[in-house]
Amino acid sequence: MDALDRQIIAALRTNGRATYADLGRQVGLSASAVHERVGKLESSGVITGYHAVVDPRLVGLGVTALVGIHPSDTADDDEVAAALARLPEVESCYAVAGDEAFVVKVRVATVDDLERTLVRLRRIDGVARTNTTVVLSTRFEGRPNSPEEPAPRAE
Repeated sequence: MDALDRQIIAALRTNGRATYADLGRQVGLSASAVHERVGKLESSGVITGYHAVVDPRLVGLGVTALVGIHPSDTADDDEVAAALARLPEVESCYAVAGDEAFVVKVRVATVDDLERTLVRLRRIDGVARTNTTVVLSTRFEGRPNSPEEPAPRAE
C-alpha cells in the first residue's frame, strides 16, 4: 500500500459513494487507475465493505450503553463472543485487557429495553457480571481517520 492508496482510502472513508472519477480528481489519477486500485484494496481485504451511516435516534435507538463483560472463571471467550454476536442490540464487541474480557456497545430504544438486554447479557454462559455506562450524548463517532504513511526507519 502506497501513499495514493492511503489517499483513496481516506477519500472513501469520508464519502463511500464517491465515483472513481471523483476519487481520481482528488488523488491525481484516472478513473480507471482508481478503479483498479480500489479493486485491489477490496480483494486484499483492506476495504471490507460499504454501508450507510444512520442516526440511531432517528431509527428509534435513542439509548446507547457501553457494557463491560466480566467473565466467570470457566468462561470460554470464543463462546461468550459468539453469544454476544447473536444479540441484535449489541452493535460492537471489543476484547479488552483488564478485569473485563469484553466491552460491548449496545443500542436500544428505551431504558426499559436496556434493562431487558442486560438481563439477557447476564444469562450468557461465562458471564459473571456486567458493568454498564449509559451514554448521555455522543460527541463524535465513527469518524474517518486517515491511515498515515509509515515513518521511515532510522538506520
